[in-house]
Amino acid sequence: MNASEPVAKIAAGYAFSGPALDLGALLWEGQCLPDAQVRVPLPMLNRHGLVAGATGTGKTKTLQLVAEQLSAQGVPVFLADVKGDLSGISAPGAPGDRVRTRSAEVGQDWTASAFPAEFYALGGLGHGIPVRATVTSFGPVLLSKVLGLNQTQEQSLGLVFHYADRKGLELYDLKDLRAVVAFLASDEGRPELKALGGLSPATAGVILRTLTAFEAQGTSGFFGEPEFRTTELLRTAADGRGVVSVLELPAVQDRPQLFSTFLMWLLADLFHDLPEVGDVEKPKLVFFFDEAHLLFHDASKAFLDAVTQTVRLIRSKGVGVFFVTQTPKDVPSDVLAQLGNRVQHALRAFTPEDQKALRATVQTFPRSPYDLEELLTGLGTGEAVVTVLSENGAPTPVAATRLRAPESLMGPVDPGVLDGAVKASPLYERYAQAVDRESAYEKLTAAAAHRAAGPTDEPATVPDRQPEKGARKPSQRAAHEEPSVVEQVVSSGMFKSLARSVGTQLGREITRSLFGTARRRR
Repeated sequence: MNASEPVAKIAAGYAFSGPALDLGALLWEGQCLPDAQVRVPLPMLNRHGLVAGATGTGKTKTLQLVAEQLSAQGVPVFLADVKGDLSGISAPGAPGDRVRTRSAEVGQDWTASAFPAEFYALGGLGHGIPVRATVTSFGPVLLSKVLGLNQTQEQSLGLVFHYADRKGLELYDLKDLRAVVAFLASDEGRPELKALGGLSPATAGVILRTLTAFEAQGTSGFFGEPEFRTTELLRTAADGRGVVSVLELPAVQDRPQLFSTFLMWLLADLFHDLPEVGDVEKPKLVFFFDEAHLLFHDASKAFLDAVTQTVRLIRSKGVGVFFVTQTPKDVPSDVLAQLGNRVQHALRAFTPEDQKALRATVQTFPRSPYDLEELLTGLGTGEAVVTVLSENGAPTPVAATRLRAPESLMGPVDPGVLDGAVKASPLYERYAQAVDRESAYEKLTAAAAHRAAGPTDEPATVPDRQPEKGARKPSQRAAHEEPSVVEQVVSSGMFKSLARSVGTQLGREITRSLFGTARRRR
């Protein structure tokens, strides 16, 4: 190859000796150079990444391309399907002139291929196996983000969770939580409310009204049982390929905070369950977080701190996280600093704000021989500026890249085919039917009925939960159990201000994990 010195230097930066994913071919001065392949080392995929670019520039196809190759290497993948067109990864692609032209340009040996996939839907709203979480597992911090509560209300909701936990009132679904808050705000529950100290009647009323309005939007189905076990996302197919888990989200596009926060719950739950593995030959899972800007919009500082800590620490669990959004400025700088692999599609610069975002994006890249401001506004669909971490962890040279074509279907599969695949899944029977066990709602309703039946000398308050026969007390458990990595990190003081605000005992309760989520009973 008669390459100029910059081209030779860039090409050498991507000549890895170990297993790697092929992204595409180098672009230089308008020419596509198929002999100069741009790649990303497989072991570096747990160092996280960013896929960014304006609408219509090819981000979704980039996700599909990377997911296919990860699956082929035996790595499970999670995809958030916001637009509803990623189900095609389960069907072979359709050959055509555009595919043949692109594969010839980039030196790709294109073969139509289907990949093993499972399809999920939040609460069963849409095509897919229902994904639910219990309210207790979701926790007060994540739920506050979904409900749009301010910091004081978030802390007060943490008190409600603490109260329910202490009284043995299981919070499985939203009606359980609403029943507990309604009880605390009632005449019968006012002494209990007073005993909590940090929770005012006015704040309890605000939380209750917010929960009622939230339920009225049809969100009840997202919370409850059977709760989805996030370890299902780590499966491989019989042939050794990684299963691609596709979470369909178009049906909840009008509730963006809900689906973005639910994705964060999936990630946080994985964090709790997975053991430390350090650096690995290939990731255990690569998680693509689409529409990432929705996660960070109007987020509290405690929430952002928790996201940052999760992203920073989950790498050692063997999980890679890719945030997908329009510009890098959509992601907080502390999170952006954790993202070692970058695929930047074209940006638009039609307004002064666009120009500012363009300049900010250019500043996030290493120095390169390209004029990045000009390049980023001139890239075509399916082209991107790439820099990744090399096998020794150093950033590779910036490379303008014409990306390969996905080998699976670039579009959704027929709804009938999708429904058939969902019902044929071994997971369908496990999660399809919602279960409503006795919990806080039923217990408080029964107590109210008992009081209404006639006068009684018994107190109106809910009794403290008694330990089961033979069970160790919480203090005894704490003395015998080794604290988890999450607990060690949190104990370093990330939530000290929150713990001070709501009391030492509650501080211990809600900092059992980064988001205040409770460990489920396995």
